[in-house]
Parts: sequence; C-alpha cells; structure tokens
Amino acid sequence: MSDRWVAVLAGGLSHEREVSLRSGRRLSAALRSVGVTVAEWDADARLLSRLEQERPDAVVVALHGGEGENGAVQAVLDMVGVPYVGTGPHACRRAWDKPTAKAELARSGLATPDWVALPHATFRELGAQAVLDALVAKLGLPLMLKPDQGGSALGAHVVRDAAELPAAMVGALSYGDAVLVEQLVEGTEVAITVIDGPDGPEALPAVQIEPADGVYDYTARYTAGLTSYHAPAEVPAEAAAAAGELAIAAHRLLGLRDVSRTDAIIDRDGTPHFLEVNVSPGLTETSLLPMAVEAAGRSLGEVFATLVERAIARSR
Repeated sequence: MSDRWVAVLAGGLSHEREVSLRSGRRLSAALRSVGVTVAEWDADARLLSRLEQERPDAVVVALHGGEGENGAVQAVLDMVGVPYVGTGPHACRRAWDKPTAKAELARSGLATPDWVALPHATFRELGAQAVLDALVAKLGLPLMLKPDQGGSALGAHVVRDAAELPAAMVGALSYGDAVLVEQLVEGTEVAITVIDGPDGPEALPAVQIEPADGVYDYTARYTAGLTSYHAPAEVPAEAAAAAGELAIAAHRLLGLRDVSRTDAIIDRDGTPHFLEVNVSPGLTETSLLPMAVEAAGRSLGEVFATLVERAIARSR
C-alpha cells in the first residue's frame, strides 16, 4: 500500500464540522500506520482545483452531515472521475433522509418504530398545538423527536410528557426544516457496522450503547465518560444475529456501498428495530465504528486501506 496516496475529506460547513475534523485526523493516522500516504483536505472552494492538480489515487469522505452525507460531494467526485470510498450520491440521498430510509425498510417488512414526518410549515399553517395533540393521539407517549435529516443526534429529544413537546419540537426544527416523530421503543440501543467484502456485505459485532442519563444525544456521544459501551453487545446471540441481519438488509435495500452503520433498538422480545443508517460513520475516539472494528479483531487502517483498493478497482 505504500505507493498509494489518499485525500481524506473532513471538516465542511455543517453543524458536525468539529466531529468530522476529529474523524479525519483519526482516519488519517490509521491509514498512515499501514503505509498509505495521506493528505487531509477540507471540503471548501479549493477542493476541485486540488483534485485536478494533485489527483489523489482515491478520496475517503470523512464529512458528517450536509454535503458529506447527502450525496453532494460524492456527485462532484463522480463528475471529475476521482475514485472514493463510500456510497454513491443517489443512495446517499435515500439514507440521509430518515423518513425515506424508514419507508424503504418498512415496505420490505423490516421493523422500525411507527412515525410521522412533518415540515415546519405544517405547525405554522395548521396551528402548533392542534398538530401536537394529533401526534400524541396517533403515536402515544413516549416519543423520540429528531430532525428528518442530519446526524450526531443534534436536535434529538425524548418526550415522555406532552408538556415537553413544544420545546422539543423547537429544538428539533432548529436543525432542519422538518421533524421526524417516532414512537420510542424501549430496549437496548446498538450500532452495527457493515463492511463490504469479497463475498458481500458483512456485519461486524454490534456495539451496545448505555448513556449515563438514558439518552444518547450529542453530548453523550462525544464526551468521554458519559456513555458506556460494550463491544460486542451484551445481548443474546439470537438478538445480535438478528441485528446484524437488519443492518445488512438496510445496506442492501438502500443501495449502500463499502461501509455503513445502522442504529437500532433491540426490544425486550429480542427484535431489532431500525432507527437510521449512516453512510459516513464517525471515527472519533468515542465513535462506534472503530469499536466494532476492534471487536472484530481488525485494524481501522487495514479496513480502510482495503476499501481504498476496492474504490480504485471500481474506477478501472
């Protein structure tokens, strides 16, 4: 691999910029550890000229949120013919929009919490309180509110009392133009990384998530010590296998490529429920993909170096 050089894209202008920079630094170090030459680039106005002038062998997109996950950067990379690790632009768009991804999986018979997705304008035009009352009547309590797009649990809120709904709605809509309201499934929260291999997508050991205050929000995700993790997850073998099958099904149904991470809740009966899927999983010190890779007995650098080779081979 020493003759390869890779540009890692990190940063960008989304709310998740700082997390992306941390992911980029860790990924770059991991690739260098296995002999890959790495440059860390921001996704800014210089990107296209850099790609043209310096022409890396491949790009790894470590952007979170916005253009890094909604397919915009991937579409640009396709236009200029630069190989990259990760999902293509159309499938990125399907995964990025949470209601769209949930609907795709629900149509295929996979379990996902019942939900309603509403744009901000609905509350203004029909009356916020009337809409909130209808939501509770339809879905009951407790509820999970989150922006219909985005990651890192920004704007996500658990609502157990109807009186908490207005503030939670404002918080979710501060990160997007629409809100996804789901029935809250009680159980064990897990994250399952899927890596494409020579024989198809493979689910790595599920990582169990136990936030100290019960809610895996932005602070709990990226502040060391606020969440406990178990890799592999401490769940029955049948439940772990079912979670892996769910993640592989999401990866395939949504047309994802190379790497993805599915977030799910395993209920008390051992059934995993799909929550969302991430096409550019975090790679920070508290992120879940590196924990899964370690639990599988692999190294982050070797996994991504192999994916780089796959990306280059696809372009030939």
